[in-house]
Amino acid sequence: MTAATEFLQSEPVRAEIDALPGAVVVEFGAPWCGHCRAAVPLVTTALAAYPQVMHLKVEDGRGQPLGRSFRVKLWPTLVFLRDGVEVARLVRPIDAAPIAEALAALTREAA
Repeated sequence: MTAATEFLQSEPVRAEIDALPGAVVVEFGAPWCGHCRAAVPLVTTALAAYPQVMHLKVEDGRGQPLGRSFRVKLWPTLVFLRDGVEVARLVRPIDAAPIAEALAALTREAA
């Protein structure tokens, strides 16, 4: 799977995210957020080397239950999950290297 380019039309519930098998990156943000837009090429570049990783972009905001369940406070926040369990988190990445490192660790755990 390649990097998601659009935010999901509807926010999934936490149980759906927790039930996803394998390596998943949930990206919380908003389409109007400057930090989120700046991170797009970084996330896209890093994920290009990991086609087996599912990437979900979730539009977050005040009172959104999924973001609150993950205790998201700043955008973008990338949550790296293996079989529904958080293994890493990056907040406002400004370089592709930490994203690639988290993806490498995430997929290494799958092996």
